[in-house]
Amino acid sequence: MRKLILLFALVTVASCHNEEKIEWFTAARADEYFKAVEEACNNDNGQLWGENLYGPVMYVDSRSRILYANVPDIEGLLKEKEGVYSGILPKERIITNNVIEFGGVKYAMVPLPEAEDRYRLITRTVHSLFHSFQDRHELKPSPFSTRHLNDKNARLYLKLEWKALTYAIGSSGEARNQAIRDALVFRGARRELFPEAVADENKFENYEGLTTFTYIKLCTSGTEELKSRILEYLDRIYQNNSYAWGYGFVHGALYATLLNDKEFDFKQIQQSDFDLGKATMEAYGVTLPAVCRDVAGSLALNYDIQAIRAEESEREATINENTHRIVTTFNEKPVVTITMESPNFSFEPEDIHFLDTLGTLYQRLRVSDNWGRLAVDEGGALIANDLRTLKVSARDFLAERNHISGAGWHLVLNDGWHTVPADNGSYIVTKQ
Repeated sequence: MRKLILLFALVTVASCHNEEKIEWFTAARADEYFKAVEEACNNDNGQLWGENLYGPVMYVDSRSRILYANVPDIEGLLKEKEGVYSGILPKERIITNNVIEFGGVKYAMVPLPEAEDRYRLITRTVHSLFHSFQDRHELKPSPFSTRHLNDKNARLYLKLEWKALTYAIGSSGEARNQAIRDALVFRGARRELFPEAVADENKFENYEGLTTFTYIKLCTSGTEELKSRILEYLDRIYQNNSYAWGYGFVHGALYATLLNDKEFDFKQIQQSDFDLGKATMEAYGVTLPAVCRDVAGSLALNYDIQAIRAEESEREATINENTHRIVTTFNEKPVVTITMESPNFSFEPEDIHFLDTLGTLYQRLRVSDNWGRLAVDEGGALIANDLRTLKVSARDFLAERNHISGAGWHLVLNDGWHTVPADNGSYIVTKQ
């Protein structure tokens, strides 16, 4: 199987078959947000990436699947009223904070939050618009995986790198230069342990990390707010018990912030695996030791390594505590099992729980593959470590032609696929 392609994006949290609509958002409100996002993009006007990022945008109500767009589609699926184009997103389409082709036009899709949050919605929009930019300029990466970041030593070095980067962003002069060097030593030590993952780390840091940096930079008032917002985001990611599918959202943004202070020309980034750490090393004139692991241990004492080890011990205890419940739900009770072939995933990093040999539990998830499209909103989905097997609970299982549902999830199967009964009330998705 190919490596997991990580289409990291914010996902919706409402059920696909709940017909209620989000009341606070209307066509008039959509027009207000289109104008606000256009203003943010016009204020930058291509200074950061060489072109104005504003373009086709689509807001989607995850309850009713009503959509509002700022430009018409080519096929005439959307209806115009007072400059806003509206329609219904088909149930088989995944709602994600990324690029979607609809009616012959590539839109920046933006899931609506349950409650109005102006900053969140504007940044979500710029987030998706930047993915549109990456798509246009062939900066969307090939499949990659950073599962090695569930390894204990990889997590230790990553946390040390984050602590050094946090100190660097908040300091200046020689203290900043030393902290940057320390961060790059920890980065180098981790990459010496996992040399085969270097390109994959770079892809993740570019695809989502540069996206985070871009939307925060375009939607904040200046350098200090930019740094504050990014460090707040780091605090949230830091709490995750798995970094494999979440670290890149903030990691690339941290290095981009340091590069921004050196007036780095981001327009020179023309490949999806650009090394932001190397660029930072060159921008700040850092020289690294021949073998970073030779000095990383002594530097770690300056960044409270004992506290980090205690955090990791607590993480292991949490995993062990959750294991029994997960074993009961997914290994002893009826489940629906899906074999993945070439999946695309969409989820929030905060919804991921690594469970050692059991795999990874995703509290909420969107998946598309050769067999169809799955939306999990409650109860979670368990994905094995080999990334081939996905399980959801078979509780409240209901099959209506190609629409399959259970407690907290909904599956739309493509033609030629169906579910067949297995042992103990379980089901398997298979090709006819």
